[in-house]
Amino acid sequence: MKFTVLSLFPEILQGFFDSSIMARAVNNGSVEYELVNIRDFAFDKHKTCDDAPYGGGAGMVMKTEPLSLALESVKAKDKKSLYMSPSGNVFDQKIAGELSKEEEIVILCGRYEGVDQRIIDAYIDTEISIGDYVLSSGETAALVVIDAVYRLVEGVISKESLEEESFSSGLLEYPHYTRPEVFKGMKVPDILLSGHHANIKKWRLKKSIEKTMSNRPDLLSEKIMSDEEKQIMHEIISANGEESDGLN
Repeated sequence: MKFTVLSLFPEILQGFFDSSIMARAVNNGSVEYELVNIRDFAFDKHKTCDDAPYGGGAGMVMKTEPLSLALESVKAKDKKSLYMSPSGNVFDQKIAGELSKEEEIVILCGRYEGVDQRIIDAYIDTEISIGDYVLSSGETAALVVIDAVYRLVEGVISKESLEEESFSSGLLEYPHYTRPEVFKGMKVPDILLSGHHANIKKWRLKKSIEKTMSNRPDLLSEKIMSDEEKQIMHEIISANGEESDGLN
């Protein structure tokens, strides 16, 4: 998979591709990337890429000409092209999975008040938001998308690790523990020291359900639960003296 990112500040992105698991993915050929500096396509000696908005108002808008030339240089119209925007579709694990199947993703990073709408109309397939808040940097949002997507590419992370993560099964991930066995008086749960894999698996599933009920109950309304999951959830609800309406 290849990530092609268009930015006014590509140096913000470079360190991510040079570090940790991403660096290994690049080195083994699982991931390719290209960082395109939009300023390289500006006309004037100052490399101006923004101007005042028509109709007045605060801030500046990224200009059409350098953006168009930059997008044309990477053949954005022939590829899956995203624009990072707080008014876009909210990014989630499902979208990450869909994007991980693309051969190449082109990501346009906005700045200031955003980009001229005609650029979006002409070149962008999907506007993506990473949440209900505003950032000053489209690069920061792009890194969130890239990080969520590339780790789903075959050869980057083991299939077993991905299957147990939050959202992969519609539940949040269970808690983890490692050495030492006792830390500041807090002990690792005995079940994890038992060596009984079936009981450990059931304990982890219970903890996943408990965590999801506490932190993200909205996820449960969309999940089709197995008989085992239903039974565990009923046990949790009964233990807490709560109502058990709405189970799938």
